[in-house]
Amino acid sequence: MPADLEKELRTAGVDGVVSVQARQSLEETRWLLELAGQNSFVRGIVGWAPLIAPDADKIVGELAANPKLHSLRHVLQREPNDHYMLRADFNRGLAALQLHNLAYDILIFEKHLPPTIELVDRHPEQVFILNHIAKPRIKENLLEPWRKNIAELAKRPNVYCKMSGLVTEADYTHWTEAQLQPYFDTVLAAFGPHRLMLGSDWPVCLVACDYSRWINLVRSWIIKLSAAEQKRILGDTAVEAYRL
Repeated sequence: MPADLEKELRTAGVDGVVSVQARQSLEETRWLLELAGQNSFVRGIVGWAPLIAPDADKIVGELAANPKLHSLRHVLQREPNDHYMLRADFNRGLAALQLHNLAYDILIFEKHLPPTIELVDRHPEQVFILNHIAKPRIKENLLEPWRKNIAELAKRPNVYCKMSGLVTEADYTHWTEAQLQPYFDTVLAAFGPHRLMLGSDWPVCLVACDYSRWINLVRSWIIKLSAAEQKRILGDTAVEAYRL
């Protein structure tokens, strides 16, 4: 709940968050928007809407009337069809987001990167935010073909990348900073500081890492960047991508 998160933020020296949906229901999205209205440190919400519904444009418009809504997300990684995102009805619904200045968060496994590239190419004016760096196979210490596909996706200037979810793709109890470093290096090289943003995946991350430890790990990775580049990753990129 917000009070629990606020304690974590104070400890880590973080002053604001964008909170993201977990359940694919309008009820949860409206509840998250209500919580955001009650807690000023929640700067925005990534909600969910049924983009394949015939009246998706109307539903998106109703949700977008709340100024705390800044993006939508579907749990694509759970769909049995790896090419679900290429459905015609899904793409029609997605097209409604631009009318309301909403971003779209992409939640996938690394195997979904090829169809994701095709999806992005269909919507060159839509802002996309890749969640959890597309969940590479860190537990197996595999970089390819994830690294190649990340580099290709990053060629699209309308795609941002969120640095989160790495510890939960590794072994929860035996991951190391050295093991995660190549994955960070890859997305930094591909997206650069201006399209890379800090994320936490709280509270999911708690199975492998507490909030402050993760935030401070990312800070240690970017310490050699310029002050302006660090500021981008730690906040300004999110402000730009989500139009906060």
